[in-house]
Amino acid sequence: MTDMAPDSAGRGNATVREPRRVHWMELFFDLVFVVFVGQLAHGIHGDPGWSEFGTYVFLFFPAWWAWVNIVSVVNLLPHLSSRGLGVAMLAAMAAAGLMAAAAPEAFGARSWAFSLANAAFRVVLLALWLYQHRQTSTDAPWRIWIYNGSTAALWLAAAFLPFHVAVVLWAASIALEVALVLASGRLWANRSVSGIDVDHASERLGLFLIIVLGESVFTIVTEVSTDWGPHEGLAGGLGFLLVALLGWALFQYGTDTISAGLAQLKSRADYGGILQTALFLPFLLVLGVTAIAAGIATAIAAPGEPLPFGSCVALGGGLVLFYGTNALVSLRYGRGLADVLPWAVVMVPCSALLIPLGTVLPASALLGCAVVLLVLVTTYVEVRHRSAAARLRR
Repeated sequence: MTDMAPDSAGRGNATVREPRRVHWMELFFDLVFVVFVGQLAHGIHGDPGWSEFGTYVFLFFPAWWAWVNIVSVVNLLPHLSSRGLGVAMLAAMAAAGLMAAAAPEAFGARSWAFSLANAAFRVVLLALWLYQHRQTSTDAPWRIWIYNGSTAALWLAAAFLPFHVAVVLWAASIALEVALVLASGRLWANRSVSGIDVDHASERLGLFLIIVLGESVFTIVTEVSTDWGPHEGLAGGLGFLLVALLGWALFQYGTDTISAGLAQLKSRADYGGILQTALFLPFLLVLGVTAIAAGIATAIAAPGEPLPFGSCVALGGGLVLFYGTNALVSLRYGRGLADVLPWAVVMVPCSALLIPLGTVLPASALLGCAVVLLVLVTTYVEVRHRSAAARLRR
């Protein structure tokens, strides 16, 4: 397996890659981020309050932002060799692994490690963005040095400062990066959009969501194996059905919507729309899926009791985020209100109603209500798709 057969051009297969497809090393890299999500998600199991939810969001966004940055620069580097990509992914994995290991105590004794990991990640990004700039432009790369160079310095400085000062530098670094991205969308939209590979971007996002859903299944299986019994098994089965129906919605309809929507936004040079639907809104989608998994895990541990209020918020609020985000993305891609509103105006408020309902119903019954709700909306969407396909065949 270690021998490389030469390709038709006489080069080793390890030196070339298909730029329009996601490379295996990119998927390998994603595994570390899923570990990071799993580490943080433990903090919202049980009965999380606003502090736990806030900590989860605040610590997850730097990691998410690092992920979308490395996805973006690889997307804009179609001629980067397989070996070059592999080296970059391994370096980024090392930084992300340290970030994941430090995450449980990032607001405490390991804040210095969390800072160093983010600084190292931005050094990797700096190198990749400078390489991309050298391939495509003769302008001075001052924006890149500000974007990743100055923010790497902020994260590095934070590693040597008390936590109450370090956290201010964390927020300043992320705010600076987000502001520069938004500014580039306004000032250099045509240049920014022209090099985007829509096929790679949509496949990359879809595969990452598969891994996040896989982490949710892993959480369910782990909880059932820990709390073994018929009632726990029933709750685990309902939780699995819930996650499976979310996956059905994403991968039967969502992936095609992503590809077509990004292509439309690119054709209109709508850089702001691409940023919203590929960088910011998927963050809410991932938050929703992980919150749902946390609520399911708590339900499995005590299936005959009402969920704690924090877990009700995680389960119901996660479903609100999932369907609300999908509705916003669909509308931003240009889907008509008649296509989106029929399911959105039902799923978002009904998902929110699960929060007060969960404080009085046994946890298994609440999961059953959620499954019935998702079955109904899935059936509705399936019928609409089949009707539309039948009309096209006439």
